[in-house]
Amino acid sequence: MSDNKTKKITPVSVLHCIKLVGRTALLVSAICVYIYSRINFPGELFAGIENNKLFLLSLWIIFFVEMLFRFLPSRLESPGCQKVFKKRFVPTETPKTKLTSRRSTLAVFLAWVGLNGIFGALYLIGVIDAGILILISLAYSVCDMICILFFCPFQTWFMKNRCCVTCRIYNWDYAMMFTPLVFIGNFFAISLFAVSMILVLVWEITVRTHPERFSETTNACLSCANCTEKLCRHKKQLRGFIKKNKDILFPKK
Repeated sequence: MSDNKTKKITPVSVLHCIKLVGRTALLVSAICVYIYSRINFPGELFAGIENNKLFLLSLWIIFFVEMLFRFLPSRLESPGCQKVFKKRFVPTETPKTKLTSRRSTLAVFLAWVGLNGIFGALYLIGVIDAGILILISLAYSVCDMICILFFCPFQTWFMKNRCCVTCRIYNWDYAMMFTPLVFIGNFFAISLFAVSMILVLVWEITVRTHPERFSETTNACLSCANCTEKLCRHKKQLRGFIKKNKDILFPKK
């Protein structure tokens, strides 16, 4: 009975799937409008939609509210980001805290700054416009959900953490999403990035003041046995599907 219960999709999984569908729809729509605008309305990014304050405010509110939930304890958020709170700390008998190495964390930071530095430079010299930066930011928002549900390059290639619940940089995601918007300078863009950086600042301060909350060796709440979201199941299912059908997906020549 308990085994069947763990196989049910959790509210956290449902919310992440909804976000994935919504963000994907927004990205695809933005790409279509951008292409249409470049062909038919030279000089405008998204056929004038980018000048509609009500539309921009609506998008701003959606992402702002998402970030606001990260500042508060919530059952609809992953334990991966909620471990910053004292109420999500369940002490274990192991006193030694084990966190992801600072070298790995620094590698992620430098890789991200380098990648977006290239996009920023291309924008500043006029190779790409603000519309492309917005599309990149929206693409990042979709990739954020893909990282959580299916495959995370940061987890696999840099952090080597067991799952999202133990991720050292979980709350960096919004700052990463909005990084390209910094170069635009628009109020909506800058304010979203500013809030996301406050989120990162709170996270990093807590890592240094309460590292025991971020380690599965000292926080029982992060253990597989106490996991309430089972998001890793999606990644395991994908790996199993690829392994089972690797001859079809990757035929040998």
